[in-house]
Formats: sequence, C-alpha cells, structure tokens
Amino acid sequence: MDRRHFLASSGLAAASTLVPPAIASTGAGATDPGLATRLVNFSTEGLGLTPVEYAAQLQAVAAAGPLVPDNYSLGGAIEALEKQFATLLGKPAAMFLPTGTLANLVAVRTLAGPDRRVLVQAESHLYNDSGDGAQSLAGLNLVPLAEGETGLTLEAVQRWVARSDGGRVRNPVGVISIESPVRRRDHARVDPAEIERISTWARAQGIRLHLDGARLFNLPHATGRSLAELTAPFDTVYVSLWKHFNGASGAILAGDAAFIDGLFHVRRMFGGALPAAWPQVALVPGYAATYLDDYAAAWRVADELIECLHADGRYRARKLPDGTSRFFLAPEGGARDALAMRAREQGVRIPLAAPGATEFTLQVNPTLLRRPAAEIAAVLLDAHAA
Repeated sequence: MDRRHFLASSGLAAASTLVPPAIASTGAGATDPGLATRLVNFSTEGLGLTPVEYAAQLQAVAAAGPLVPDNYSLGGAIEALEKQFATLLGKPAAMFLPTGTLANLVAVRTLAGPDRRVLVQAESHLYNDSGDGAQSLAGLNLVPLAEGETGLTLEAVQRWVARSDGGRVRNPVGVISIESPVRRRDHARVDPAEIERISTWARAQGIRLHLDGARLFNLPHATGRSLAELTAPFDTVYVSLWKHFNGASGAILAGDAAFIDGLFHVRRMFGGALPAAWPQVALVPGYAATYLDDYAAAWRVADELIECLHADGRYRARKLPDGTSRFFLAPEGGARDALAMRAREQGVRIPLAAPGATEFTLQVNPTLLRRPAAEIAAVLLDAHAA
C-alpha cells in the first residue's frame, strides 16, 4: 500500500479518534466523544491538527514507508516533495525552505540581481509582515503600490518603472512581486488577466516576476484556471506547506532549473537548512495530492450551507466578488460570542467576531467534508435559537 492511501486509511482514521482541544475545552468531548471526529472548523485554512493528531498521522506515514530522511534538507523525503510540487506547479524545479518568509526573500533577492528595486502591493505580506527583511537582509528597495487595494495594475507598474529609469541616478526595477490571494484583503485574488498584462509587458522590459502564492491552491476553484496556468506568468512561485497541506511548517519555492540549481547554498547561508526537515512535511504529499478536489468539495458543502441558512432567514451570508476561501455570516440579533460558543459545543467552531463587527468571518476548508451541510446548518440554527 502506498503512503498516500495508507495515510487515508490508517493515519486519518487513527487521528479521528482523538479529541481536539476546541471540543474538549467546551466540555463537548466528555458528553459526546464522537464530535471529535466530526469537528467542522471555520477558523483554520487546513485541518488544524492538534499535536497529538499530527503525531499519530506522522507515525502512520512512517510505518507505511519508505520514508527516507533528508540530510540538512537535501535528498530523501524532501527531494521527493520538491519533485512533486515542481510537477504540480508546472515548473521545472523546486526547493524546500522552512518558512514562507524566507522563500519570498530568497526569491526576490535572487531574481533582482543588480537591479535592487522591487515593486510590491502595499497590502502584501512581503511588504507588511517580514520586518523589512528584504531591505535589511538583501539590500532591496521595496516600492509599495495600490494601498488599500488587492492587486497591481499595468498602468501603475509602468509609471513606477518609468520613474525608476528616469531619475538622475538610474535605478531600474528588477522584480515585480505579486501576492495572490492576499491575506490582508480577506484572501481576495488578483485578477489573472491583469497579471498576464503585467507579465507580458514586464518580460519585454527584462523585469522578473515572483508570485507569493502561499494560498495558491485555492485559486483554481475560484478562477477556473489550472495551477500551471496561474504560475506561467511568473519566474518563481512560493507556496505554503502548512496552510492547506497540514505540514508542521515549511514552504516550496519553484522556478526554472537554472534558478533553483545551487540555491541550497543561499538557504544554508540564511540558516534555513534544517538538519532533518522530513518530520515537518511528511504529511504533505498525501494532502497535496487530493487538496484541489477536497477544497472544491468543501465549497459545495459551504454553498449548500449558505442556501439552508438563507432559507431559514436567521442568517445572511455574503462573498467577496474577488474572494477565494472566505465568506461572511451575519446572524439576526443575538449575542454573537455566545452564539459562537454554543456552536462550538456541538462541534462547529466559529471564530469570534471582531469587536464591533456584525459578521463572522468563516474559512472554507476540508473539515466541512466531515458533516452534511444540513447538519452544520442545524447546529448554527440551534445555536441561534438558544
């Protein structure tokens, strides 16, 4: 039996007998242990595995074998993972890195070469959430565009490229980095058609492109485009290994073979060559192989759930026009925090609403496949009525 099917039949089955803290903390685990196997978690992007669940699945994968350890993130299970993701992403080669922050840094640093100016979205992770690492660690000059918006436009890019080329000291743009979906914009996506316009023009200017695709695997369902089609406009692409694929940590950076070749030296220079990386990602291959189908199925459940709630009338749901993995749920009246806690007692975890907010922000993920939409709706309606 191969590792993927062993994980499905043994690892997940073993983990499903465990009681996640989200259930146990509300007392539901004591009264109905079966809820632990049916937890629907609207707070997480993956399954939200507990340490005990992760350890059980890791043991199952190791027992299925062969699981070959890597040596300082080279060879073994890491090399196999890199090949898998290169194929999935439609790129010739890929490299494992321990974090997405490092993956983005290594990508833009290498792509920039002597042209140190990098255009980014003002709302991007690279600009906001990396502690100015690109500036401090790589000597890059990040230029933020489109504040308060999701994506870049070709016209804005052209203006800044002209400005960079026309200064008294020429300072050409070397890289355009685009994040899609954008976390700070509720996971909204950048228009693929606009990305293609930017890419076509930028390539003619000799400007390189990087995709921060931490949540890239949610885009095929939202856009109708394959992973390879979405990554084609870019020289490099990063994807997270823990957000959707339930790794303990880790990232993949993919691109041309000439780009990836020898890049492990840069990884080591930045302290990213873990002596044994395989425990971080041993669960990833199985989940990555089925994620696109599982995510699409989860959205079918979410859409059916929304229909059930709208038919009752006590909740209203909305989606972003350019959204990917979230929808917003507004209950009619009632104490929202108390409602959320009552739902948790029945195995449906809703994140608490932000202070002053009238809506819950719900994340669609494969935990929705654990229960029928009508059953999830019944829990939410019961929590509202209480």
